[in-house]
Amino acid sequence: MSRTFRLILLAVGSLGMIFPFVWMISTSLKSPVDAFTLNLLPKQATLSNYVEVFTRTPFSQWILNSVIIAIITTISVCFFDTVIGYVLAKFSFRGKKLIFAAILSTLMVPTEMLIIPWYLLTVKLGWVDTYIGILFPGLISAFGIFLMKQFMESLPVDLLDAARIDGMNEWNILFRIAIPLVKPALATLCILSFLGSWNAFIWPLIVTQTPERLTIPVGISYFSSELKDSASWVLIMTGASLSVIPLIVIFFIFQKQIIRGIALTGFK
Repeated sequence: MSRTFRLILLAVGSLGMIFPFVWMISTSLKSPVDAFTLNLLPKQATLSNYVEVFTRTPFSQWILNSVIIAIITTISVCFFDTVIGYVLAKFSFRGKKLIFAAILSTLMVPTEMLIIPWYLLTVKLGWVDTYIGILFPGLISAFGIFLMKQFMESLPVDLLDAARIDGMNEWNILFRIAIPLVKPALATLCILSFLGSWNAFIWPLIVTQTPERLTIPVGISYFSSELKDSASWVLIMTGASLSVIPLIVIFFIFQKQIIRGIALTGFK
């Protein structure tokens, strides 16, 4: 009875999680007239909304922008955070604790407070409405540095010293010994960085000006600002349905790493 009750409870919770996605896809297949009906299934399913999304807006360019930004951000975060975490974990130098405390303190600052300095810097450097303007605030992550430092500290010092005695330099030690031993943490950081960059909204909304430079989350909001009728909701649901496809693919490919990453971040 206890196991049956847990399964029923899990099934009810799963339905609650899945229902918004089902409603989103169902609405994307409805006509604008049926957008506000409470029918779960559309009276007459149509793919015209998907055609309109690609013909009315540069949606394919938005997808390309999001992919480029997410990939570059992920690579940058994983590289720099891993290197900094390794240095903070395995090297002794004056001011190390102060530097680490300063890095962690940035996690306490809300993003909204940093937007104005970021924007002033972007305008001064001429990065408005460019890829670098969207990218630079997220190229290094304080959370990623903390995560990698905690895992790097678990590596045996004797193993690294043995590599140094054998003549390996620090870069070889990092890439050939340290990183293979912290793959779960690195996979977690990559996945979280990609998802965070893909879903970023506030900063890309502020720094972009032309439709060709929008990312998918900002592009979806474009429908609500440009259209003032029921068609806007249908197109919003259509754009949202398209935007989750890459995330679903990533989830099915890296499902074990995502679940392990959630467990590791909670444990650490």
